Amino acid sequence: MSAAPILTAEPETSTASHDLSRDMTGPIVYFDGVCGMCSQSVNVIMAWDRRAVFRFAPLQGETAAARLPEADTRQLASLVVESDGRLSRKSSAVVRILWQLGWSGRLAGTLLWLIPLPLRNLGYRLVAENRYQWFGKKETCRMPTPTERARFLP
Repeated sequence: MSAAPILTAEPETSTASHDLSRDMTGPIVYFDGVCGMCSQSVNVIMAWDRRAVFRFAPLQGETAAARLPEADTRQLASLVVESDGRLSRKSSAVVRILWQLGWSGRLAGTLLWLIPLPLRNLGYRLVAENRYQWFGKKETCRMPTPTERARFLP
Protein backbone atom coordinates (compact mmCIF):
# COMPACT_ATOMS: atom_id res chain seq x y z
CA MET A 1 0.00 0.00 0.00
CA SER A 2 1.55 3.26 -1.10
CA ALA A 3 1.32 6.57 0.68
CA ALA A 4 -1.28 9.00 -0.60
CA PRO A 5 0.10 11.89 -2.63
CA ILE A 6 0.17 15.25 -0.91
CA LEU A 7 -1.91 17.86 -2.67
CA THR A 8 -0.01 21.07 -3.31
CA ALA A 9 -0.47 24.14 -5.42
CA GLU A 10 1.94 22.71 -7.98
CA PRO A 11 0.92 19.58 -9.87
CA GLU A 12 2.85 16.41 -9.26
CA THR A 13 4.89 15.05 -12.10
CA SER A 14 4.33 11.68 -13.65
CA THR A 15 6.28 9.31 -15.85
CA ALA A 16 3.06 8.47 -17.69
CA SER A 17 2.77 9.19 -21.39
CA HIS A 18 0.42 12.14 -20.73
CA ASP A 19 1.59 15.42 -19.23
CA LEU A 20 -0.44 15.68 -16.01
CA SER A 21 0.78 19.22 -15.42
CA ARG A 22 -0.97 20.64 -18.48
CA ASP A 23 -3.53 23.26 -17.64
CA MET A 24 -4.22 22.18 -14.07
CA THR A 25 -5.64 25.58 -13.18
CA GLY A 26 -9.13 25.64 -11.75
CA PRO A 27 -11.03 22.96 -9.95
CA ILE A 28 -10.90 19.36 -11.13
CA VAL A 29 -14.02 17.21 -10.99
CA TYR A 30 -13.16 13.52 -10.53
CA PHE A 31 -16.03 11.29 -11.61
CA ASP A 32 -16.82 7.62 -12.24
CA GLY A 33 -16.03 7.41 -15.95
CA VAL A 34 -18.26 4.40 -16.66
CA CYS A 35 -21.35 5.66 -14.81
CA GLY A 36 -24.13 6.90 -17.08
CA MET A 37 -25.35 9.42 -14.50
CA CYS A 38 -21.82 10.70 -13.85
CA SER A 39 -21.14 11.19 -17.55
CA GLN A 40 -24.45 13.02 -17.96
CA SER A 41 -23.56 15.18 -14.93
CA VAL A 42 -20.29 16.13 -16.64
CA ASN A 43 -22.31 17.16 -19.71
CA VAL A 44 -24.56 19.36 -17.55
CA ILE A 45 -21.62 20.95 -15.73
CA MET A 46 -19.91 21.70 -19.05
CA ALA A 47 -23.10 23.28 -20.42
CA TRP A 48 -23.57 25.49 -17.34
CA ASP A 49 -19.86 26.29 -16.90
CA ARG A 50 -19.74 29.17 -19.38
CA ARG A 51 -16.37 30.37 -18.06
CA ALA A 52 -14.83 26.89 -18.53
CA VAL A 53 -13.63 26.85 -14.91
CA PHE A 54 -13.79 23.09 -14.39
CA ARG A 55 -11.46 20.37 -15.64
CA PHE A 56 -12.60 16.74 -15.56
CA ALA A 57 -10.82 13.47 -14.83
CA PRO A 58 -12.22 9.97 -14.44
CA LEU A 59 -11.54 8.27 -11.10
CA GLN A 60 -10.18 5.37 -13.18
CA GLY A 61 -7.60 7.59 -14.89
CA GLU A 62 -3.97 8.59 -14.51
CA THR A 63 -4.68 12.02 -13.02
CA ALA A 64 -6.80 10.57 -10.21
CA ALA A 65 -4.20 7.88 -9.53
CA ALA A 66 -1.44 10.48 -9.32
CA ARG A 67 -3.25 13.19 -7.37
CA LEU A 68 -5.86 11.57 -5.10
CA PRO A 69 -5.49 9.41 -2.01
CA GLU A 70 -5.82 5.73 -2.91
CA ALA A 71 -9.13 5.42 -1.03
CA ASP A 72 -10.76 7.96 -3.38
CA THR A 73 -9.74 6.12 -6.54
CA ARG A 74 -11.07 2.81 -5.15
CA GLN A 75 -14.41 4.26 -4.04
CA LEU A 76 -16.04 5.03 -7.37
CA ALA A 77 -19.27 6.09 -5.67
CA SER A 78 -17.63 9.29 -4.47
CA LEU A 79 -17.59 12.45 -6.54
CA VAL A 80 -14.44 14.39 -5.66
CA VAL A 81 -13.62 18.00 -6.44
CA GLU A 82 -10.06 19.29 -6.05
CA SER A 83 -9.81 23.04 -5.72
CA ASP A 84 -6.86 25.05 -4.42
CA GLY A 85 -5.28 21.89 -3.02
CA ARG A 86 -8.41 20.97 -1.03
CA LEU A 87 -10.61 17.96 -1.66
CA SER A 88 -14.40 17.98 -1.35
CA ARG A 89 -16.28 14.70 -1.52
CA LYS A 90 -19.82 13.46 -2.04
CA SER A 91 -22.54 16.06 -1.37
CA SER A 92 -19.98 18.71 -0.42
CA ALA A 93 -18.43 18.27 -3.87
CA VAL A 94 -21.84 18.79 -5.47
CA VAL A 95 -22.25 22.03 -3.48
CA ARG A 96 -18.79 23.26 -4.50
CA ILE A 97 -19.60 22.60 -8.15
CA LEU A 98 -22.95 24.41 -7.92
CA TRP A 99 -21.34 27.46 -6.28
CA GLN A 100 -19.21 27.95 -9.43
CA LEU A 101 -22.12 27.75 -11.91
CA GLY A 102 -23.67 31.21 -11.97
CA TRP A 103 -26.32 32.74 -9.73
CA SER A 104 -28.82 29.87 -10.01
CA GLY A 105 -26.10 27.35 -9.15
CA ARG A 106 -24.97 29.48 -6.20
CA LEU A 107 -28.56 29.62 -4.96
CA ALA A 108 -29.08 25.87 -5.36
CA GLY A 109 -25.71 25.15 -3.74
CA THR A 110 -26.47 27.41 -0.78
CA LEU A 111 -29.87 25.78 -0.24
CA LEU A 112 -28.26 22.35 -0.42
CA TRP A 113 -25.50 23.49 1.98
CA LEU A 114 -28.17 24.41 4.55
CA ILE A 115 -29.20 20.74 4.80
CA PRO A 116 -27.17 19.09 7.57
CA LEU A 117 -24.20 17.12 6.20
CA PRO A 118 -25.40 13.69 7.46
CA LEU A 119 -28.74 14.14 5.66
CA ARG A 120 -27.08 15.49 2.51
CA ASN A 121 -24.72 12.53 2.39
CA LEU A 122 -27.55 10.09 3.08
CA GLY A 123 -29.32 11.35 -0.04
CA TYR A 124 -26.04 11.30 -1.96
CA ARG A 125 -25.35 7.72 -0.87
CA LEU A 126 -28.86 6.59 -1.89
CA VAL A 127 -28.32 7.89 -5.42
CA ALA A 128 -24.69 6.68 -5.58
CA GLU A 129 -25.60 3.13 -4.57
CA ASN A 130 -28.34 2.89 -7.21
CA ARG A 131 -26.85 4.92 -10.06
CA TYR A 132 -25.88 1.94 -12.22
CA GLN A 133 -29.39 0.45 -11.96
CA TRP A 134 -31.09 3.79 -12.64
CA PHE A 135 -28.74 5.29 -15.24
CA GLY A 136 -26.69 2.37 -16.57
CA LYS A 137 -23.02 1.46 -16.65
CA LYS A 138 -20.82 1.88 -19.70
CA GLU A 139 -18.01 -0.38 -20.83
CA THR A 140 -15.57 2.51 -21.24
CA CYS A 141 -15.04 6.01 -19.87
CA ARG A 142 -16.66 9.00 -21.52
CA MET A 143 -14.64 10.26 -24.47
CA PRO A 144 -14.50 14.03 -24.91
CA THR A 145 -15.26 15.61 -28.24
CA PRO A 146 -12.38 17.45 -29.94
CA THR A 147 -13.68 20.80 -28.62
CA GLU A 148 -13.93 19.41 -25.06
CA ARG A 149 -10.55 17.68 -25.06
CA ALA A 150 -8.62 20.56 -23.41
CA ARG A 151 -10.90 20.33 -20.34
CA PHE A 152 -10.33 16.60 -19.77
CA LEU A 153 -7.34 15.14 -18.00
CA PRO A 154 -6.17 11.56 -18.50
